[in-house]
Amino acid sequence: MNPDDLKTILDALTHADVREFSLTTGSYALDLKRGPQAFAAPVMGGPAPTYAMPAPMPAYAPPMPAAPSAPAPATPAPSAPAAKPAETPKAEAPKADAKPAEAPKAASKGQPVKAPIVGTYYSASSPDAPAYVKVGDRVKSGQVLCIIEAMKLMNEIEAEMDGTIVEILVKNAEPVEYGQTLFMIE
Repeated sequence: MNPDDLKTILDALTHADVREFSLTTGSYALDLKRGPQAFAAPVMGGPAPTYAMPAPMPAYAPPMPAAPSAPAPATPAPSAPAAKPAETPKAEAPKADAKPAEAPKAASKGQPVKAPIVGTYYSASSPDAPAYVKVGDRVKSGQVLCIIEAMKLMNEIEAEMDGTIVEILVKNAEPVEYGQTLFMIE
């Protein structure tokens, strides 16, 4: 059996509601079983290779509301252009604000304390508890600065040096990335 014949059989069975298929010729036997398992490699050493067909994937259908919504904005055309210019400056304003906000953070003195893992930053051990540290606190090496929750595990982040907390760059319950600066210690 050549690969084109096998592809034709697989295509036909993919579109049919067939769970098992067996084909035996003089020199070749083919057993196909369709189920929740993924496509498997042939089993060697047996009388004939066995393949498992993957379950059919649902076909993608584009959302139907797209066609009716196109005529609706065309009717109130005068109000739509007025709304777009109003939104554009608002979208640009945070970008302009974000750049100056990053500049002072980069200019602050001290050593950064970076997140060793991806997770959610917590400033205290519980919502009722006071924060581990705040700006101006003197910390010692090994002192817990915060907790990062990753996959339901609470990981204590400790200071690596003695110093004073100059800046806290993350808000409570905010997601953090690996290597993101959490604190500046001077």
